[in-house]
Amino acid sequence: MEKIRRNERMSVMMKILAGEPGKMSTLNRFCEMFGAAKSTVSEDVDALRKVAREFDLGEIETVTGAAGGVLYRPVRNRESSLKYIQGLCRELSGTERVLPGNYLYYSDILSTPDIVNRMGEILATEFRDANPDFVLTMETKGIPVAFAAANALGTPLVIARHSSKVYEGSAVNINYVSGSGNMETMSLSRRAVRENQRALIVDDFLRGGGTARGMVELMREFNVSVAGMGFVMSTLTPEKKRISGEKSLMTLEVREGEIPEAIVRPSAWLNPA
Repeated sequence: MEKIRRNERMSVMMKILAGEPGKMSTLNRFCEMFGAAKSTVSEDVDALRKVAREFDLGEIETVTGAAGGVLYRPVRNRESSLKYIQGLCRELSGTERVLPGNYLYYSDILSTPDIVNRMGEILATEFRDANPDFVLTMETKGIPVAFAAANALGTPLVIARHSSKVYEGSAVNINYVSGSGNMETMSLSRRAVRENQRALIVDDFLRGGGTARGMVELMREFNVSVAGMGFVMSTLTPEKKRISGEKSLMTLEVREGEIPEAIVRPSAWLNPA
């Protein structure tokens, strides 16, 4: 096998690590792949760590010991996250996206992979220290960003449904009051989660908090604790939600008038100053 140069090794390593967030790769894996000594691979990892930190590409961690190795976490710093969300807010603000009932059209944002991945990484960074075992969302619009957050955390995605599916086996069903005040059903397969796990709830939109409250109650049925709740967007009204401690990336205010106008801002926790 022809000797592989350092820049080639580092390119391959970064591609592999970034494609498997949170998954440990042993140094021996790369030693065998490149035909290189462990000391050489270790130097490559150190160089990658510095580059990733300098350009806000995430964090590369090494773990010592027999079960150790190297892994990648797509962590985003607060400054770059704020700047990115500010750009989204400018795009979403104005009169063109306001829908009847003071809702906002942003399905195009939720279906754009690079935007969804970035939002998921920002939420994952904020809740990483809570150590969730999985990400929970409610079908259907919240699935893309919840999947992105789960991928960034290296955890499974669990999806609650409006009705149980035959192919998911027996399920737990609860009734909850939606944000519109209607009584609805939420269902989750008994095999989807285990007792004493920790869930991170991620969804696309928060108004009154009825659906989010339903997911909290659903987790209680499984004896699962909620490690945190993150949303793409929340409304300023009603000010009092049915949940507490949540964090959204953006807040929405619709100013009434002949032509309603949407004012979208980054949430305060992104810019505490």
